[in-house]
Amino acid sequence: MTPFRRVIGPAILAGVLVLAPLSAAQAALLVRIDKSTQTMSVVVDGSPRYSWPVSTGRAGFGTPSGTYSPQRLHRTYFSKKYYNSPMPYSIFFHGGYAIHGSYEIARLGGPASHGCVRLHPSNAATLFSLVKQHGPGATRIVVSGAAPAAVARAPRAIVSDGPAEAGWAPRSSYAPAPVYAPADRPFDPYMPPPYPYQRW
Repeated sequence: MTPFRRVIGPAILAGVLVLAPLSAAQAALLVRIDKSTQTMSVVVDGSPRYSWPVSTGRAGFGTPSGTYSPQRLHRTYFSKKYYNSPMPYSIFFHGGYAIHGSYEIARLGGPASHGCVRLHPSNAATLFSLVKQHGPGATRIVVSGAAPAAVARAPRAIVSDGPAEAGWAPRSSYAPAPVYAPADRPFDPYMPPPYPYQRW
């Protein structure tokens, strides 16, 4: 072998290794989204760290399956397509598809979005921090499975309008809560209309 080949050969090989993308198994931060169970598991440096309920795309608005890397991060983001709805801690991984926080907490665990992956806002903040810490290049997002068919949700607990009195009867909250007043966040009369927090 000539000296030229001895020097150039390893250099080219090193370049190929640098350019080759990390596999999911090699990623420092691995985010697995299982559409069949509507869950997300987070593995950090090979150790399982978190498991959270999510909402992926509902019927007609599927979340794409595949292996992705974060493309862009936004601590604060509002949907340009769906009513200027807030998407806190957005991690965009495939065009307009993102993992982000959602204020529709009651719907987590079932398909409900327009294709994005919804998380509880505090869990979304944790994931966002991990991606920033490890970097998009060392993060892999794996989306797999098929979203379950829609099922009838159990009725919510009975809520009372006030103390029991003669002729008073409790009202039930079978009807879904208004989109502008999620259970964990009071209605804000100063928020400009329209008021929906989440519709995707």
